[in-house]
Amino acid sequence: MTSITALDYYTDTTEHAQWGERLTACGKAAGVAVEHRSVPGASLVPKVLQQASSRTLPDLLMLDNPDLQQIAQTGALTPLDRYGIDSGGFAKGILSAGTYQGKVYGLAPTVSTIALFYNKDMLAEAGVAVPKTWDELKAAAAKLTRPGRYGMAVDANATFEGTWQFLPFLWSNGGDERRLDTPQAAQALQLWVDLVKSGSMSKSVLNWTQADVHDQFVAGKAAMMVNGPWRISELNQDKNLHWGVARIPVRQAGQTLVTPLGGEVWTVPQNASKARQQKAARVLACLNDSANMLALAKQYFTVPSRTAVASRYAEQVPSMAAFAQSVEKARARTGELGVKWPKAATGLYTAIQAALTGEQTPQEALRHAQQIATGS
Repeated sequence: MTSITALDYYTDTTEHAQWGERLTACGKAAGVAVEHRSVPGASLVPKVLQQASSRTLPDLLMLDNPDLQQIAQTGALTPLDRYGIDSGGFAKGILSAGTYQGKVYGLAPTVSTIALFYNKDMLAEAGVAVPKTWDELKAAAAKLTRPGRYGMAVDANATFEGTWQFLPFLWSNGGDERRLDTPQAAQALQLWVDLVKSGSMSKSVLNWTQADVHDQFVAGKAAMMVNGPWRISELNQDKNLHWGVARIPVRQAGQTLVTPLGGEVWTVPQNASKARQQKAARVLACLNDSANMLALAKQYFTVPSRTAVASRYAEQVPSMAAFAQSVEKARARTGELGVKWPKAATGLYTAIQAALTGEQTPQEALRHAQQIATGS
């Protein structure tokens, strides 16, 4: 039996084993044995770039979706239409995450995004409804704040994670990474500034990761938080915690919520053997079929990438409904800027830090962010 290699960053023992089983099953269906390797997240892209130059790429490669552009740009990947892979029924944003210069190079079986988690008991006790607009969010967060507890928690740290958490506020208000110093962007940043200034959000958000935000919420030190569905399995273990999930509030009723897309795409790299590429493509197609999408989504609390499968899933797993709805309009971070996205992301988290510490006004901070993004 032919064997092909697959590379990803699922180094967690359980996750590695689960993906190994799935790859083996899809390999069997394609008549091929899959040798599965995982490397730590931070070393995946450097390793792939090194393998591309030495022509030792794996047959099947998983990439975090914002990294696809950089790897496709090197010519290391093959377009999937070459293998007749069906990319129909995928939400638009998800398809754009796997697209480089108009061609689809990667497909994600499932994706994730972020939403607003809230403590049902705290909201009921304070007589607060789940906020849908920014004004309602500020009012709710103020009412829910008391000694030892903040109304709201986000991750505003100086990394791409801080930028990721800010994007729903920026994008839903008409802000855009192509031009960071707009009034719409300033309004979004002002909201976070107001929450910290009023005492509804801790100044520590400047250093918190998404894991820290989760810990604050579980400990009862935050009544609401922005976080992802990967937290749900842990939240489910705490039987005394009654929580709900809603979509992230928009500035005013009627605006469309736009959230960022997380998740990994699978790709077929260039190599000398066309036969192995064909086999790898068959495994990729199998990972992206409806049955596997649904099984993966249920296993990891992610959202199936095909819209029809996602709506079936939302009915079956109600705690994922807000995420499934958000994914329909979600946007790939590299959708507008491609390989230039990291510079804009750096500009944004730098601006968030400067505005939340009071060093600069949101307008000044975003003017500086625009300079970082354009390198001028």
